[in-house]
Amino acid sequence: MNALADRDPRIAAALATSGYPEPRENPAGYVTLLRTIVGQQVSLASARAMWTKLAAALERVEDPASMAAAGDELLRAAGLSRQKMSYARSLASEVVSGRLDLHNLPEGDEAAITELVRIKGIGRWSAEIYLLFAEGRPDVWPAGDLAVQIAMGRILGLPQKPSERLLREVSEAWRPHRGALAIFAWHFYNAAAAPLA
Repeated sequence: MNALADRDPRIAAALATSGYPEPRENPAGYVTLLRTIVGQQVSLASARAMWTKLAAALERVEDPASMAAAGDELLRAAGLSRQKMSYARSLASEVVSGRLDLHNLPEGDEAAITELVRIKGIGRWSAEIYLLFAEGRPDVWPAGDLAVQIAMGRILGLPQKPSERLLREVSEAWRPHRGALAIFAWHFYNAAAAPLA
């Protein structure tokens, strides 16, 4: 963040207003990617509640075979929609079969994203979130995230939320620290800071 603040006075001003974010890390592997699926399209509180129910319902939530064997009724009781059940089972199948090794993804960010998005239910956003938080990749930039767009719009002093395309274009100047900036953007967004001029 210090390197980014040195490059861009708007980021420096936001950092002075909001301070540094707490680190956000999750272990690499199946459980973290499954949690990403569970958390898609719902609030953080809803995702946590769903995960708690799912972990209680499955004998061993960390074992993909447990997900593959779970019935619809059990998963529905844990709060998973039909679509999320399908996605969770797809992920479990990929891991159990060995077609997906989450501990040996390609080194290049785009190649790793390509590997992850071939899994049913994993789009670019989910892949980027996984690579950022589970692998700590320093230059992953989830420009499609709504909170990142809103926060960066405020930080950059834009009159409206920037598009994903615009954020991807302007983010080139922030390489190779875009992952840190994404984490800061969520921190800034949650701090409900006023728009910067």
